[in-house]
Amino acid sequence: MDYNDSHALLSREHLIYVITVPLSASIILANLVIILGISWNRQLHNTPNYFFLSLLVADMCTGVALPFIPLMGLNRELSFSACLVAHVFPNFLFLAFLFNLVMVHYERYICIVDPLHYNNLWMHRSFPLALLVVWAPPLLYASLPAFGWNNWTGPDWNDCCAGSQEFAAHSNCSTNGTACCSYRRVFPNAFIYLEVYGLVLPAILTIAGMTGRVLWITRGQLKDICRLHRSVERGSQASDREQRLNLRYTRCVVAVSLTFLACWVPYLIYMHVCIAVLISDTKWSSTTHIVLSCTGIGSMAVVPLVLGLANKQYTEPAYKVLQKLRDRWRRSTRGSDEAEV
Repeated sequence: MDYNDSHALLSREHLIYVITVPLSASIILANLVIILGISWNRQLHNTPNYFFLSLLVADMCTGVALPFIPLMGLNRELSFSACLVAHVFPNFLFLAFLFNLVMVHYERYICIVDPLHYNNLWMHRSFPLALLVVWAPPLLYASLPAFGWNNWTGPDWNDCCAGSQEFAAHSNCSTNGTACCSYRRVFPNAFIYLEVYGLVLPAILTIAGMTGRVLWITRGQLKDICRLHRSVERGSQASDREQRLNLRYTRCVVAVSLTFLACWVPYLIYMHVCIAVLISDTKWSSTTHIVLSCTGIGSMAVVPLVLGLANKQYTEPAYKVLQKLRDRWRRSTRGSDEAEV
């Protein structure tokens, strides 16, 4: 690798760290706050919140791996084992996060759609099995390249590290025995297509479908409440209480829509752009890839934080700690002012 290639690679890595490190730190800190809030409140020690804790742990791990996910789009000089770890481990954390997110949405969906059978769910009767379902399949699928489903032994890749100096310079490879590490060597096209259209996209559509179904049921229940309220008061016009209920439902729909647009749409754009580039086998701007990957993965990792921060029970311990610190700071500043006087 010559000086220009090395400088370009370092500049792209610097851009990735500049974007992802603050976002990663924010995701980790927010997850820790919610995890501590659930752990300190014994009233929250139940199966639904244990599922949410599992989701928060997966989200926090995704925040840790966030700086390394955009690096998967760069060609680097790594050994075979290091290259596998750099690609398989972040992919496993991402898939585990997605599986946990589907499980949490499904558990809350059943609570609303079928409350009579909610406590008899298989995930409540055997919580360890449910945890195994959301963590083991992502690990098995992400580890498939380590068991041989990869492009590491392709003839073009051998030329990259052992033959042509021109190809080595073009692919950021060296010829001193260090391998050219790229996501194309670790993940075959079939593996990427199966993950995107067999796992990721169906999971996102399932979450969107369950959310839409819950909003539809909520709307029907709201109409029934308003109808009963009018029959009791024997009035034909909507009362102030009905208007407040409708306003609250409208705010809920707007919040869900904005959350979907802000958290899922950037990732969907990034995912389909990557697939389009992979199919056409064309090169695209590294800066564009870095920005799309950082914003796409980062925005999706915010979804559990939106669910957690919206629950006052989860954030109450942190709020009390901040309130105590604020009161102590006010007393200290007031004492210093009185001492000066």
